[in-house]
Amino acid sequence: MFFDFGIKDIIDIFLVATMLYYIYRLMRESRSLNVFIGIMVILVVWIFVSQVIEMRLLGSIMDRLASVGLIVLIVIFQDEIRKFLYNLGAHQRVRALKKFFIKDKDEREATMEMMGCIIPVVMATQNMSRGKVGALIVIERHIRLDDIVQTGSLIDSNVNQQLIENIFFKNAPLHDGAMVISKRRIRAAGCILPVSHDLNIPKELGLRHRAALGVSQESDSISVIVSEETGGISIAMGGKFRLRMTAEELESFLSKELA
Repeated sequence: MFFDFGIKDIIDIFLVATMLYYIYRLMRESRSLNVFIGIMVILVVWIFVSQVIEMRLLGSIMDRLASVGLIVLIVIFQDEIRKFLYNLGAHQRVRALKKFFIKDKDEREATMEMMGCIIPVVMATQNMSRGKVGALIVIERHIRLDDIVQTGSLIDSNVNQQLIENIFFKNAPLHDGAMVISKRRIRAAGCILPVSHDLNIPKELGLRHRAALGVSQESDSISVIVSEETGGISIAMGGKFRLRMTAEELESFLSKELA
């Protein structure tokens, strides 16, 4: 045998393969798969040059490039890295640890405060659905949406049913953009969202739905959409739609995901 191969090596290979798989999934979801493939090619060439054929000069150059390239990759893919870390923290087994740090009383108080935010959104959505008033409400969760808030008009108001309906009234100046709710307050309206270019989006869904899906692909936010054509209520979360919802289903969904 040229080398010893034990249980530690099996665990090592398994962990590396798992890490590469999750990086691959993350890159594929963020439409950066070609970048991931390019990085893998450079990594294989680097290992081959420096470790296998031991070319000292070229290996030394690639070592320097790799040390600088790591910093560059962190800067370029900071949003993807943040999303990956959030998904890791949101895993069910990891979330179970919160019970050791958050008291039940604190959880109940937070739940009651969030319900005070959900009810006005549901009531306003129900009324706009009946009148076929188009609306797009983005509810921030853990990943901040400051860059999106800056594209709209700052409001910083309590979540209020009448205010939501007035903002999305057909002749209102801010009705075409998105409303962002953060920390149980309406932070801004008339915001511009990144539009999804997913080819699997049904043809009957318009620009509001594409924008809602786009922001859900780049963050952990929940987007509530009211169709101007049909009055249908939909939700976009995690890059997926939930279409044709009733007001009761919307309230149940938001209560489960937010509270």
